[in-house]
Formats: sequence, C-alpha cells, structure tokens
Amino acid sequence: MAVIALKCPSVEVAVVDISVPRINAWNSDQLPIYEPGLDDVVKECRGRNLFFSTDVEKHVSEADIVFVSVNTPTKTQGLGAGKAADLTYWESAARVIADVSKSNKIVVEKSTVPVKTAEAIEKILTHNSKDRVLIGGRETPEGQKAIQALKDVYAHWVPEDRILTTNLWSAELSKLAANAFLAQRISSVNAMSALCEATGANISQVAYAVGTDSRIGPKFLNGSVGFGGSCFQKDILNLVYICECNGLPEVAEYWKQVIKINDYQKSRFVNRVVASMFNTVSSKKIAILGFAFKKDTGDTRETPAIDVCKGLLGDKARLSIYDPQVTEDQIQRDLTMKKFDWDHPLHLQPMSPTTVKQVTVVWDAYEATKDAHGICILTEWDEFKTLDYQRIYEGMQKPAFVFDGRNIVDAEKLREIGFIVYAIGKPLDAWLKDMPAIA
Repeated sequence: MAVIALKCPSVEVAVVDISVPRINAWNSDQLPIYEPGLDDVVKECRGRNLFFSTDVEKHVSEADIVFVSVNTPTKTQGLGAGKAADLTYWESAARVIADVSKSNKIVVEKSTVPVKTAEAIEKILTHNSKDRVLIGGRETPEGQKAIQALKDVYAHWVPEDRILTTNLWSAELSKLAANAFLAQRISSVNAMSALCEATGANISQVAYAVGTDSRIGPKFLNGSVGFGGSCFQKDILNLVYICECNGLPEVAEYWKQVIKINDYQKSRFVNRVVASMFNTVSSKKIAILGFAFKKDTGDTRETPAIDVCKGLLGDKARLSIYDPQVTEDQIQRDLTMKKFDWDHPLHLQPMSPTTVKQVTVVWDAYEATKDAHGICILTEWDEFKTLDYQRIYEGMQKPAFVFDGRNIVDAEKLREIGFIVYAIGKPLDAWLKDMPAIA
C-alpha cells in the first residue's frame, strides 16, 4: 500500500486495522516492520495520500477498491487442523464490506487463500448487500472492468507485460503453486546438501553446475538451514489439504515431503551442533547470529531459527542471540509460542512473553559470541560476513566452533584462525568426520 501511494500520487490509500497499537505504530516514527527503504516511502506519503486509521467502516465505505490483507492462518483445531486455512478473519472482513458499502467495490484477495475462497466471499457479499460488488477475475464484463481498474493502478510502475490476468480460480491456485514450487527448490537443494556432506561433495559447486542449465536457472538453489517466512509452509499445508479434500492423496504426499525435508534440515543442523561438541551442549553458551527468516527484514514468522533454538534449548544449551532487527520481546515470544499461533491476531498484540531463562538477547555480535563455545549463523545478514572473526575467536571457549547455516562465511579463512567449521553441504572438517554420523 505504501508503494501504491508512492507510485500513484493521485490515489488516496487508507490502511485500516482494528488494532489500535498497530495503527499507532504506523503513525509513529518507529514503524512496526523493517524493510529496506520502507521508512522513507511511508514518511514521504503519510499524511499526503497514505493514511493509517482504525476507522475501518468509514474508509471501506468510501473506497472504490478494497484490498483484503487479513491473516489466513493454519487452523489449530477442528476440521483440517494443522493443514487447512482458517478463514474466520477473511469472512469477518467480507461481512464488514457488505454491511457498510453503499456503492460498487472491487474486492481484491491480497492474502494467500485456498482455491474457491473468492466464491465463498462473493456469496457473503452478494447475499448481504443490494449493491453489486465485483471480484476481480470473473470472466464477465464487470469482472474484466475490475481487472482493468487494478491493472491501471499497478501500471504506474509495473510494465504491462508483467501484469498477468487469469480466471479467478487460476489466480488463487497460482499463488499457492508459486510458493510451493519455490519451497520445493529449497528442499531439493537441501536434500542434496545432506548427500554432499556424506560423500565429500560441495553443495555450492553442485548448485552452480545445476543452475547453469537454462531449464533450471540459478535462483533459490542456496543450501541453508531451511526456509521460513509467513507463506511457504502455510501455503504448502493448504495445498496438501486441498489435494486430500479433492481425492488426490498421492499429490498431497508429494507436497508433504517438501515440508518434511525442511524440518529434517533443521533437526539435522541441531544434531550436527550437538554431536560436534562432544555430544552435549548442556550448560554451554551458544551464540545465535540472526533470528529473522531472511536478511533485511525483522520478520520472524516460521524462521528456522525458532526450531534450531528450541532444539538446542532441549539439550539445555544457554543461548545468546543477536539480530540487528528483531527485539528481545519478539524472540522470547517466538520461543514460547505454540506452532501456528503466530498467525492469529491474539498473538500479534503487545504481550509479556514467558521468559526462557536459558536465553539472553544482546545488541552486538561480539557480546553474543564472548565466552561462547560455538556460533550458529542462522540469517544471512551482510554484517556477519565482515565481522572480525579473529577477535571473536580470541574471546571464545576452545575448541571454538562455527556452524554456518547460510554458507556466508569463508570456512577456510576461519579454519586458519583456529575455528572448527561446519558449513551446510560442504566437505567436513577432519574433526567433524570423526564425530558420530548424523541421521
């Protein structure tokens, strides 16, 4: 919405939410989300043609186009728990639109939603309002007008040949499919990384060779501790549920395996840490560098760091965590929260998290690594590539270990300093080869 406001100065954009603290944060000098450049865009447009408000009904009533961007979390109970999407918030938003609208609206599904959601939303809208409400994508004259209206907005900065139009169901399925395919590539390269370690191959070299094949391409082929973010796992689980409901168990099993490999990669990483350090990390200080699911964001949703940290805590490690954009409250909340709870609005409100006493959060990488027995690099922040590792080594317990979950440091240079280094999918140190095999 901030980019639309920036690129379309003649369009008034209102972002509404029922959460007063969240809207207050968007109206403050300290935005609740970090992304490079976002701060400047919001501050340029806010008060001009970008507004943040809790007056949902007023702005929905006045709008010509309504983007619905509410959470579509994985259900935690009831039919389809653990796989199906919970559409409670989507339905609630649709009913608000129906109740307050006095003029035609174009309603856009901005959340990733299961196939046929639009049909359900359309029923709510058309059965609760006398006015005609259009949902973009219908192959009708009204639907085509809605598509064109949206294209006109995005055409301010997106080349027309990059604006794709499909029918309604294809659009919904395409978003799920895109995330599933990207996650599949990550799980594929991570599966190969395990084989590389077992055989002495190098995943970076294998991935480069594979990526030069024009049919495959080089993107999303980096070996890592696993994928995270708000969409990949949720969308695949959603896809699994849709397949099961449509009598396609073999297809469902295929997509389940993408998540299984991702979970395997995280547990394999934890097992490598524990096995390398004399088969125990109990009471040992482990520095965690990076907690966000990727660099240049403060987003921790489904970050692999959560599972890695919980695995180490399960072996009674003491963790010292540093991430340049994630707060202590957020880290503590993530480590005490049940799976899938992060996506429910109750847990997005400010709260006092239960403190994990084995965890300290610091605001400096050198403080995190001081007196540590090992370092786990879990986010590919650029600053981790340029740290003074000689200084870090001198301040650590010996032997000093580095477990690079993102393959961002020069393992050979670190070994010259004295570190024992484990890098995902890379040939193992002699030390690590002598450790028990990792299953």
